[in-house]
Amino acid sequence: MSKSSIMPGFRPTIGFTLIYLGLVVLIPLSTLVFKSFQLNWDDYVHIITNKRVLSSFRVSFSTALVAAMIASFFGFIVAWVLVRYLFLGKRFFHALIDLPFALPTAVAGIVLATIFQPSGFLGKLLIDSFGIQVAFKPLGIVMALIFISIPFVVRTVEPVLLEFESAMEEAASSLGATRWQVFGKIIFPNVFPALLTGFALAFARGVGEYGSVIFIAGNIPYISEIVPLLIVTKLEQFDIEGATAIALTMLVISFVLLLLINLLQLWVRKRSGQL
Repeated sequence: MSKSSIMPGFRPTIGFTLIYLGLVVLIPLSTLVFKSFQLNWDDYVHIITNKRVLSSFRVSFSTALVAAMIASFFGFIVAWVLVRYLFLGKRFFHALIDLPFALPTAVAGIVLATIFQPSGFLGKLLIDSFGIQVAFKPLGIVMALIFISIPFVVRTVEPVLLEFESAMEEAASSLGATRWQVFGKIIFPNVFPALLTGFALAFARGVGEYGSVIFIAGNIPYISEIVPLLIVTKLEQFDIEGATAIALTMLVISFVLLLLINLLQLWVRKRSGQL
């Protein structure tokens, strides 16, 4: 007798999964790879090693990394407050957190550019008080990426905090542990894998973000030009080979970085005993 599966419907569901991955993910990506075969290695290296291209890669990945780190820190705090405390307007704040999901990125970019430009409310205040210019600088890109990526961290960490057993905290407190010891030894190690997942999602979103960035970045070559904008510029100039080479390089770098983050997350989960 063959063993019956605990979860019936494996064959149709795995078939649907493979079809989805093939049609939506693998075929478009393979098209990009095959298109890049039209370039020989010397042409590819010449395109990628261009100073403007290297600068755009540096801007995109560095700002996405910084924004993901900041979003992870403040996203954890926001998730903690929403889970652990009761206050007036809590439902309103829950809806406000999800606003960047529904808001068109172009609208977010226009709003941020309006308030952070040198003549804007916050922009003028920062320049007059601290001499810090946000708009048309990498700092403006970081601000835009934090705005659109922080919900990923909040919604990833929040379910873990909701499911966390308070009995563990109470047991540690009864044994004489301070609040910081309870947080550092019990709470944070259990939340860290989810926080790492939120960081990966925020970083991935930040690397490929376009709409909310182009308005506040100023798109100045060697200063605030991002890779997605450079790809669009190449396409507008009918430089298909150049756009393909840059897109393929960005795809490979992003995939490797996300793979490393996932491996790190797996290692953390094993160490914390969650697998």
